[in-house]
This record gives sequence, C-alpha cells and structure tokens, in this order.
Amino acid sequence: MTEKKHVSAEDIAAVCVAEAEDRKAENVITLKVTDLTVIADYFVLCTANSEPHLRAVTDKIEKSLKDKYGLIAHREGTTASQWILLDYSSVLVHVMTQEASARYQLESLWGDAPRVEAIKTLETKSRIKKPKV
Repeated sequence: MTEKKHVSAEDIAAVCVAEAEDRKAENVITLKVTDLTVIADYFVLCTANSEPHLRAVTDKIEKSLKDKYGLIAHREGTTASQWILLDYSSVLVHVMTQEASARYQLESLWGDAPRVEAIKTLETKSRIKKPKV
C-alpha cells in the first residue's frame, strides 16, 4: 500500500482553479475562508453555462485530483440540481449554473472572505526560470 503525500489546501485549490478554467468555467473565484469557518480553508466558486458543462467541469477537477494526488471528493448535487459540490475537506468546490449562482450568491454570502487572486497552477508555481546562455 502506498502512502499518500500530504497536499496543501492551496495546491488543491490551485488545481481546481486550473481545471475549471481549462474547461472554460466562468466567474472562477477563490475565497480564503480559513479565519471565517472550520469547514474548509478555501472555497472555489465557478459557473457553468449548461448541465453538460457543469458535468464536464466537475469531472475534470475530480479526475485531475485523483490522478495527481489520489484524492477522491465527496460529491453532493447533480446536474439536474444545477449545483455540484466537491468536498476535498480543506477545499470546497462549488460548480453552479449561472441561474443557481445568481440565486444563492455565495460570493456575497462569504463577502468577508478575502479573494485569492494569486493562486496559480502548480506548474506555474514550480517552474524555474533557467538563465539564458
């Protein structure tokens, strides 16, 4: 049995953001909620423009985190509910249709949480610039 490598909440959130953006999710927002709640360190919020798009975004995030780190999310909701929640313990990913996003306004509900603009993909964070010769 192989031992799981510890993955930071920031790295999980970065993968979620990168994969959501890769699948053309809209309004991708990362909120750092560490000081506001005990349920997670980060919320990643994004919208999809249809039920198939909702499925594509969530499936891409799940596959990537499973392949990279062996992480499996607890999943709530369905495409028919217009809101899927992926729970990675320290990171909660909310993928909603535009209608559900407008109805629930999670970014307003968690308005005290700082938006994290600086989360980059792991590839960008680990890239080392080589000197020109």
